[in-house]
This record gives sequence, structure tokens and C-alpha cells, in this order.
Amino acid sequence: MKVSRFTVNAFGENTYILWQAPGSDAIIVDPGMMKPQEHEAVDAFIDNNKLHVTHVLLTHAHLDHAVAARHEALRYGVKVHASERDEPLAMTLPDQALRFGYGGRMEVEPLAIDCYLRQDDTLLLGDEPIKVLETPGHSPGGLSFYAPQSGLVLTGDTIFHGSIGRTDLFGGDFDQLIASIQTQIFTLPPDTLIAPGHDETTTVELEAATNPYVRLSFT
Repeated sequence: MKVSRFTVNAFGENTYILWQAPGSDAIIVDPGMMKPQEHEAVDAFIDNNKLHVTHVLLTHAHLDHAVAARHEALRYGVKVHASERDEPLAMTLPDQALRFGYGGRMEVEPLAIDCYLRQDDTLLLGDEPIKVLETPGHSPGGLSFYAPQSGLVLTGDTIFHGSIGRTDLFGGDFDQLIASIQTQIFTLPPDTLIAPGHDETTTVELEAATNPYVRLSFT
């Protein structure tokens, strides 16, 4: 699996495209594009590689991760997939835009989730499985997407290099977030690459050994 990252919007959010080869199927994860040039860069990459988008996936429904979900779903004729527990949050996207100073600067509509994802659901990118992990805490319906063949997990804002997602926003729960990391992320193979919703990649082994919020020793 190939993973292409586009860091977009004022929050420095990572939008990912998962794909295998030119002309293959592709999955868009957390489309957070806000500026025209950000949309153009993502769509040009897809068009230039002749990719066939099959899914739009959301790790969670905060504005910086979900604002372009409907745009991409309509452009490629696909559905938005996320947790049912985050649908109330997705429906508040206009309020989130106002709260973060984007009111009137761009058109933001409530987002209805088309398909609900649950723990252990499996999606396919070509013949490669992508497993859904429920990782709530940063938001009520936080999800991570694990591709065992590629040794990769996309964690959204669950965990970062040396840090974790904030829990002071709507529906956040610190204890739940720590439990999600310990039971869902740190139980993956140590060399699994973590592709977070912000900042750079890291590994399960490194975060388990050094993350000051959640430490677990591999022996």
C-alpha cells in the first residue's frame, strides 16, 4: 500500500490518500481541505494517478478532519464512512466553523454520515484489508484504521509522536482515550507505523516506550 499525505488548513491536519498503483482503487482519509489550492492539490493527485476513489473515511468528525468530506464524496460518487457515535458532532460542523473563526469565510454544512463503521469492520483496498478499530476519547466516535499487511495504523487525533489528542472538546474523555491507546494501539505489533492526524509518523514501539501520557514496556 502507498500512503500519500497532504498537510492542510491552519490546523496542520494530515489528509491521507491510500492507494496501490496508478489506475488502482484509492481511499481518502480525513479530508480537511479548506482552501481552493488544497482541494486542487488533492484532486490533481488523484486525477494524475488515475485513481478510483472507493471510500471517504473519517477518524472523527472535528472540523479540521471532516470539512471536505462531502465535497470529496460528491466529486467521486462515494459515501462518507465514520462512527455513528460521531454523527452528532458531524452535524455541528457549521457551529465548529464559527467557534474556530471560519464563519462566513467558507461554506460549511452539517455532515450526515452515510455508512457507520464499528469495531472489527473490514474494508478492502484492492485485496488488502483495512481493519476498523474503535478508539474513542478525543471524540465519542473516534476510529483508527489498521492495515496489517502494510504495518500501518492511521490514528487520527488519538495519539501523536510524544503526545495524545486533546480531550477538552465536545465529548472528549481522557480516561477513555488512554484506554483506547492501551487496548487498541499498543496491542498492535511494535513496528507498526503510526500515521497521525497531525505532525509526523511514529511507531507503536516508540510511543509505548516514551510517550509521557501512556507508557507500556515491550519485553
